Amino acid sequence: MRGVRGVRWRRIASQVGRSVAVWAVSALTMLVLAALLPDFQLQSADGDSATRIAVTAACGAGAFGVFSAVVWPVLVRLLLLVPALVLGLLVFFLNGSLLLLALRINPSGRGEAAPETAVIVAAVMSAVASATGAALAVRDDEAYRRRLHRLATRSRRAQPPCPSAPGLVCVQLDGVGHDVLTEAVREGLMPTVARWLATAGGTQPPGDRIQPVGGIQPTDGLGGLQPTGGIQPTGVGTQPAVDRTQPTHRLTPWYTDWSSQTGASQLGILHGSTFDVPAFRWYEKDRGDVMVCNRPTSAAELQRRAVRRTGDGGLLALDGASRGNLFSGGAGEQALVLSIAARRRNRENRSRAGYFAYFSDPANAVRTALSFVAEVAREIGQSTRARIGKQRPRVGRGGLYPFVRAFATVVERDVVVAAVMGDMLAGRTAVYADLVAYDEVAHHSGPHSRDAAKVLQRLDRSLALLERVAERAPRPYRIVVLSDHGQSPGETFRARYGLTLGDLVRAGCGLPVPRRAERTRSGAEARAAVRAALRRPVEENGAHHPSSRDSEPIVLASGNLGLVSFPDVPHRMTKEEIDARHPALLTTLANHPGIGFLLVRSEAHGGVVLGAYGAEIPLAELDDDFGPLARFGPGAADAVRRTHSFPHTADIMVNSAHDPADGEVLAFEEQIGSHGGLGGAQSRPFLLSPLDLSAPSEDGERLTGAEHVHRVLRRWLGELDGPQVPLTTGVEEERAA
Repeated sequence: MRGVRGVRWRRIASQVGRSVAVWAVSALTMLVLAALLPDFQLQSADGDSATRIAVTAACGAGAFGVFSAVVWPVLVRLLLLVPALVLGLLVFFLNGSLLLLALRINPSGRGEAAPETAVIVAAVMSAVASATGAALAVRDDEAYRRRLHRLATRSRRAQPPCPSAPGLVCVQLDGVGHDVLTEAVREGLMPTVARWLATAGGTQPPGDRIQPVGGIQPTDGLGGLQPTGGIQPTGVGTQPAVDRTQPTHRLTPWYTDWSSQTGASQLGILHGSTFDVPAFRWYEKDRGDVMVCNRPTSAAELQRRAVRRTGDGGLLALDGASRGNLFSGGAGEQALVLSIAARRRNRENRSRAGYFAYFSDPANAVRTALSFVAEVAREIGQSTRARIGKQRPRVGRGGLYPFVRAFATVVERDVVVAAVMGDMLAGRTAVYADLVAYDEVAHHSGPHSRDAAKVLQRLDRSLALLERVAERAPRPYRIVVLSDHGQSPGETFRARYGLTLGDLVRAGCGLPVPRRAERTRSGAEARAAVRAALRRPVEENGAHHPSSRDSEPIVLASGNLGLVSFPDVPHRMTKEEIDARHPALLTTLANHPGIGFLLVRSEAHGGVVLGAYGAEIPLAELDDDFGPLARFGPGAADAVRRTHSFPHTADIMVNSAHDPADGEVLAFEEQIGSHGGLGGAQSRPFLLSPLDLSAPSEDGERLTGAEHVHRVLRRWLGELDGPQVPLTTGVEEERAA
């Protein structure tokens, strides 16, 4: 008993000592800042003694520390109601407000600061206090162990699994194609992945430090105290050392369906079904609504349909965590998951709970906010350089885009990585997380641009950080890295031809188009084709056609895949019906040099693919080696046939032209790196898996479709002696939602 009391008192003394040390360092920081910043004063105008100034600094630092620990979490909960894009800016002002309040209640009455200076002082003090506390705690194995235990049990209601059974962590690098990854490894941009594959440049020199991600230092809101440099706590789930010179992973390409985009791929990976997801956005005639995969209501509906079709809750239904994804995968722990954002918020279901868990630490908030501002400045500089250098191809990157990019590359990354670290320290069985940074930048800068390459470097550091945390987790982990699709480069359809796909469709229907489109060669040819088909002039107001605005076509774009629907016709129209209604439309589209092929329903053949020069091939005779699909590579015919079977396939499916020589496509959206259709690297993502898991596919077998990847991940969960994905868990909940 006396020994237990002694340990307890030593523990209390250690905690008090660390708190006093952090307080002292914070006070010293405040004194230094007061000496450097003219608008920050800790003494009266007449001057004070050194002792009086030190007392003022100590009182101010103590009050600011208390407010940061007590008031800040409350403020962050209120921030959950604020749009995420303004979160970074609010962090600065709120932190500065806490400092002003601390100075105001200072018993000495001496401290004062200008509001803009208070923001700077608060940011520096938060970072210094956090780093000091982390360093002191990391050197104390017992404190480190207790901190990990608290983080591991936070919000965890289920009993922890047996630590001897390895867990599975899947990190999705959104939009990173197989070829982009191999090129990045070859050029030394991703040394962590290179080391896993034991390729040139992949061996890490002894003692090298894993650099923090985006400013994430040893303390973070979910991951806790991360051992960095040579400081290695002992006895906290330490895993055996591995030979860094031998390969630990294998790299396997896989191939998407026609709809090469996150909505289809991630739904298939997490829920085992990509059925009836023809594109990123499409019009459903029976519902009279446009489905968009990154819209919360649409994501929730797609997840319900997948659960209903497969009959199980998802890949993560037992002891799983879903982080930063479009869909939940049936996970009990969810943060930043889009499909639950449309539901009524409650304690069990908060799509933005990850923000609170991360930003409840003011140091995290300050670091991420600083990185956010730096990323905005970086994007403005890079876009200005591209514009001055007249880079081609190029798209507009103004407006809110710098803030959207900063959110994707900084805020989302930091929050998701921290959440995954917390899941690993909590010993969860299966974790799936999506990092969207590369995809966002590559859309506007190009998949092979210098801007995108820098993002890949930062993503590699994220993987290195997760690897280091896995070594300290309470159970072994196997880290799988994969992508949902790639990206294909190329200028936009509008940039090359001067009109959009919507303009071309309207011209082919004989409907009015903007003057800029009328003056283009494509617009003029389309209107000439209409005149020839109708054998009469086309009126500018469209009076030749008795249709109303409700019968005008709805044209939607998903990368280089276009979808044309006629909302006044309740069923999917056939080629014969379209020809009777708009005699020149299909010919105009099929013969356009920027369009590779069309898919339409046919009364005679069930479905046909149309190409230039009158090519018309029934689906039953479709082949990858000849005809309009010959340029699109193996598997294109099967992908087109499968999409034709979907209930909500559009009346006309339009795939852009593709140049196999340079892999370029023509996006129907304003993107110079695009995905969503067939052609080039967009259809060839990757799967990077540990060697101690079975091979994803048999020798020579082509890994095709996200549903196939789902089956592979389920098999690996079984190999790791984890729970099998249930057939009923979560199904009733999804059906009732």
